[in-house]
Amino acid sequence: MLEFALPSILPDCGFAYQGADGRPMPGRRPQLFLTARMVATAALGVQHGIPGAGELLDHGMASLLGCHRDLTHGGWFTEPGAVTRKSTYDHVHVGLAAARALEAGHPRAEELLALVIAVVEERLWDQDSGTVRESFAPDWSDSEAYRGANANMHTLEAFLEMGRATGDPVWHERGLRIADRIINGAARLRDWLIPEHFDESWAELPDYNVDEPLHPFRPYGATLGHSLEWARFLLDLDRSGVVSAPWLIEAAEGLTRRALDGGWALDGRPGLVYTVDWAGAPWPMCDSIGRCVRGSRSPPTWLRSGRVRSGGGLIGRPGIGGCGTTRPATSSTTAGLGAMSSRMT
Repeated sequence: MLEFALPSILPDCGFAYQGADGRPMPGRRPQLFLTARMVATAALGVQHGIPGAGELLDHGMASLLGCHRDLTHGGWFTEPGAVTRKSTYDHVHVGLAAARALEAGHPRAEELLALVIAVVEERLWDQDSGTVRESFAPDWSDSEAYRGANANMHTLEAFLEMGRATGDPVWHERGLRIADRIINGAARLRDWLIPEHFDESWAELPDYNVDEPLHPFRPYGATLGHSLEWARFLLDLDRSGVVSAPWLIEAAEGLTRRALDGGWALDGRPGLVYTVDWAGAPWPMCDSIGRCVRGSRSPPTWLRSGRVRSGGGLIGRPGIGGCGTTRPATSSTTAGLGAMSSRMT
């Protein structure tokens, strides 16, 4: 995957979207979340000695500390050269990138992580609700009167990594607060379907975007792929040794079973539909692979068989723990595949 990604480097800033042949797709500008996730993935590659990973990491770090950075108001530009709102979703991915880069020993990782922490503390984190705010005007005014499970899910992901990288328990503690509200609270009440949309007081908005079922970041309904991502992060919390809660394993299993029992192959093809209400493109199964690696109990039969759909094709080679992967893998590289899911939402 990292070798495939090398042609995506854009000389001026960030990374290009790539077609199936690996060539950059014309007409698509670099995006902050894409740059940040490429840094996070490349940092894993550096830790595992994968050729080319260092070049990707250095370029991504230079972009996050350069062309993506807003030197006037602080934080980062979603799309350099364009005036857009400042998105928490984008910014917490920078936190994930900085933490991974720190673990990989990048010389500028501490600098980037300090900038991220300042933004989290001053702008994003809402201590009263134990969650993050959603988005802001470019100058950090006009906080959006909306709260989303998606941005909070990726905040949990980033906080887990920031906690591991720094040793500061506050990040795991905050991550647990996020999960408690959205999963142990809201999702439990819906029999482990995750409400995605809320107002600023955290009242559920069940009909949000009812006319936009294919919205790339805020679709109507429950996004079943998110259930698998949440399950993986809950297991990470449980196994962290930093925080504990008796409901974490129960919730991870409930989310996984509900997603697979209610959403697998609904359109007649292997894979998960985009949301529970519409048949759509199958969700890449990398997060399920990650869930299998992390799970403390026996994985479902469909995972033990080693035949899952990951991205575009059926895979029959068994990997660690009985999970199917694209090549022989250790548990750490299989977990990396989960982090490198080809479609992040």
